[in-house]
Amino acid sequence: MPSLAQAAEWLLGPEAPGETPRTHLLPRWIFLRALGLIYFSAFYSLIFQIKGLIGPRGILPAAGYLRDVANYYPGLQRFWFAPTLLWLGAGNRALMLITWLGVVASVAVIFNLWPRLSLAVCFVFFLSFVAAAQDFSGYQSDGMLLEAGFISLFFAPPGLRPGLGADHAPSRLSLFLLQWEWFRIYFESGIVKLTSGDYSWRHLTAMDDYYQNGPLPTWIGWYVQQLPHWFHAATAFMTLAAELGLVWMLFLPRRLRILCFLVLTPFQVGIILTANYTFLNYLVLVLGFLLLDDGLVRSVLPQRWKNWGRQVSVESSDVLNSPSRSAAWLRPVWRRVAAIYLGWIFYATTALLFAMVPYAPRLPLGPARALEPFRIANQYGLFANMTHERYEIEFQGSSDGQNWTAYPFRYKPQDVHKAPGIYAPYQPRFEWNLWFASLGNWRNYPWVVQTEARLLLNEPDVLALFAGNPFANAPPKQVRAVIWQYWFTDRATKRKEGTWWRGQLLGMYAPMLERTPEGRIVMSQ
Repeated sequence: MPSLAQAAEWLLGPEAPGETPRTHLLPRWIFLRALGLIYFSAFYSLIFQIKGLIGPRGILPAAGYLRDVANYYPGLQRFWFAPTLLWLGAGNRALMLITWLGVVASVAVIFNLWPRLSLAVCFVFFLSFVAAAQDFSGYQSDGMLLEAGFISLFFAPPGLRPGLGADHAPSRLSLFLLQWEWFRIYFESGIVKLTSGDYSWRHLTAMDDYYQNGPLPTWIGWYVQQLPHWFHAATAFMTLAAELGLVWMLFLPRRLRILCFLVLTPFQVGIILTANYTFLNYLVLVLGFLLLDDGLVRSVLPQRWKNWGRQVSVESSDVLNSPSRSAAWLRPVWRRVAAIYLGWIFYATTALLFAMVPYAPRLPLGPARALEPFRIANQYGLFANMTHERYEIEFQGSSDGQNWTAYPFRYKPQDVHKAPGIYAPYQPRFEWNLWFASLGNWRNYPWVVQTEARLLLNEPDVLALFAGNPFANAPPKQVRAVIWQYWFTDRATKRKEGTWWRGQLLGMYAPMLERTPEGRIVMSQ
C-alpha cells in the first residue's frame, strides 16, 4: 500500500510517458492556446473601454475607489482586499499599460512563448483590472478565467519555447483541478436552478423566451425563439440533464468521458451562437477538451502530425536526469508551492460546492473567503432565476428640455431594424451592465446617474462607450435615463416590416440631470 508521501508525489508529479495514450500533452497544448485567445479577447475589449469605465474621467474611477479602500482598510490589508497593480497609479496611462501588456502576454501564450511567465502576466494584469473595476467586473466569467488562468500556471510546461512539452508532462493535480472547474461550472449551475425554486425551470418553460431576454441576443437566437414550445421544453430538460447528470461522466471510464465531450461540446456551441455571454462559454468549451487524451486526439490528426512530441528528446532527458542545481532544488520547491496553492484551491472549491448542495456536509469556509479577493476559488451558478421580460435603459440628451435625442448603443437593442449580432467573446462591459441595472432600481446602480453626469460634460472617454455623440458640437443641457421594454418580432412582422424588435417606452428609469448656468450639475424634478 503506497504511503501518503508516495501518493502526494504521484498526484503532484507529471504523467508518466508509459501511460500513453492516456496522457494529456495534446489536450494541454490545445487548451493553453485557446486560453491565450480568451485572455486576448478579454484584454482587447478593454482597450476601447477601460478609460471610460474606470479612468480618471470615467464612470467609476479606479483611483477614487482605491482611496476609499485605503481609508477603510488600513495598512497592508488594503492590498489583500484589492490585489491590483493600480495601487501604483490609476491614470489613463497606467490603465492602458496593463491592458496592452496583457494583450502582448496573451499573444505570447497563443504562440507558446514562455507559457508560464506569459500566463502569470495575463493573470496579474487581468486581476489588476477586475480588482479595481467595481460594478464593471466580478462577473462569473471573470472568476472562471482567473481560476483557470491561475491553475494553468502549474499546468503549463516550463521553458521559453517548450513545444508540446513532452519532457514536462502536466501534473495530475493541475489537470484534475481544471477538470474540476469544468465540472463545477455545470453542476453548480444545475444545483442553483433546483434550489432557487424558479417556476420556469420546474415546469420546463425557462427557455420559452430565453433567447430574447439575455444581455445581448443574436440573430440566430431570434430564429430559435420562433420554434414551438416542445423544442424549448426539450432544451430546458436537456440543460438540467447535462448540468446535473451528464457531467458526472467526468469521473467514469475513458469512453464515457469522450461521449460526454461529444454531447456537451455541441451544447456549448449552440449557446455561443444564440447568445453573447462574452468568453464564458468559450472557456467552458475549451475546458471540455481536457476530458480527451492523447490517444483520441492523435487518432484524428493528419498522419504527419501523429507522432508529434511522442518521444522525449535525448537532451531533455539528460537535463531531467542530471543532478543539476535546477533538478536538485528548484523542482521540489515548485512542487511544494503547487501542493500549497492547488491543495488550498481544491479544499476551498469543495467547501463552496458543499455549501450549495442540500444535506451535504458543511466544511469551514474560512480558507475560501481568504482567496475571494483573488477570484481563484469561486462558486458558480448560472441562470438560477430566468428573466421573462426584456428591459433596456436608454440615455437621452436635450438642449431645450423639450426635444430628446438618444445616445446610440453599439450592441444593445435600439434600432428595431438592426439584426442582433454575434459579438462574443468580445465583452462590451458598459452595455452588459445596463442589462443588469434594468432589472433593478437605479438606487442600487448609482453608476447610471454618474453616466448621465459624464454625458452632460461630453466626456470623450465615456462617449467612446457609445456608437456616437449626438451632441458633438456642444454638450446637452439635460440628460435622462428612460426605460423601454423590448420583444422579438414574429416571422410575419419581420417579413412585412423588416423589424427584429418591437419596443415600448415605459417611462423614466433614473432622475434627470441638468447643468445650471453656473456649470453645476443638479437633479431636475
